[in-house]
Amino acid sequence: MKFCSECAHPVELMVPAGDNRPRYVCVNCSAIHYQNPKMVIGTLPLWERDGELQVLLCKRAIEPRRGFWTLPAGFMENNETTAEAAQRETEEEAGANIDLGKLFTLLNVPRVHQVHMFYMATLRDLDFAPGEESLDVKMFTEAEIPWDDLAFPTIRTTLELFFADRVNMREGGSYGFHTLDITQPMRQSVAT
Repeated sequence: MKFCSECAHPVELMVPAGDNRPRYVCVNCSAIHYQNPKMVIGTLPLWERDGELQVLLCKRAIEPRRGFWTLPAGFMENNETTAEAAQRETEEEAGANIDLGKLFTLLNVPRVHQVHMFYMATLRDLDFAPGEESLDVKMFTEAEIPWDDLAFPTIRTTLELFFADRVNMREGGSYGFHTLDITQPMRQSVAT
C-alpha cells in the first residue's frame, strides 16, 4: 500500500499507538489501514443415487491454477453471510442447484492470508454447467477424483476428510466439523 484510501496522501508502515503490529498509517490524516485475511467460501456438492456417491468438481478457467480441479469456491463479498457466499459461488462456478448443509471444514492458510470454509451441499438435480471461471464441471466418484490435478491443498484436505468421515459414518459415526491449519505449499505442477 502506498497511498491512503481516505485522503490519497502517502502511508508509512509503523506500529500505531496502542497496537502491537505494523500497519499502514496515513502521514496526513492518521487513518490506520488494517489488512486482514481473505475469506474463501465454497461447497462440497454431493449427489447420491442407487448407493453411488459423486462429488461435483470444477476445472478452473482462471489463474491461479488454471486447468486444475477444485470444489466450487471463491472470495466472500461484503454484505453476505458465509452461507450466501457458498451458495453464490456454487451457482457462479458450476451453475448448480444445491441445498446447503452444515459447515464441514474451516481451514486456515496463513501463508497466503486466507481462511477457507466449505459447506456440505446436496445437488437438487444434475442440471449444471461451467460458469465464466470454469472450463468444465463434472461429477466424480471417490475413485475417479483427479487427485494429482487438484488445484489447492484445501481442496484435497476437504475431500480426504469427507471420505474418511464417510467410512466412519458407515460404522455408526457421523460427518464431523474439521478445522486445520494448512501450512504446506502448493505443488507447482502444470495441468494437462
